[in-house]
Amino acid sequence: MRFFFEYLEYFFNQFDTRIEAVYDREPKNPYQEPAENLLAIVALFAEKLYSLRSHKKKQLVQEFKKLLEEVKKNGLK
Repeated sequence: MRFFFEYLEYFFNQFDTRIEAVYDREPKNPYQEPAENLLAIVALFAEKLYSLRSHKKKQLVQEFKKLLEEVKKNGLK
């Protein structure tokens, strides 16, 4: 578990429950996990930025279509 392990441990201790971590691979070295966390954060922000650009592009296309409809309807002035 990457984040909030202490919180979860405290929460489950309130119910006399113990957390048992089972790893399917060898534990990571002290540098590997922070590096993976950083990469995950960067990937998330890149995805958000790409999504925002895509939304802005869609909005721009919609506004351009509205403008074309207005020109067709009213003609050029």
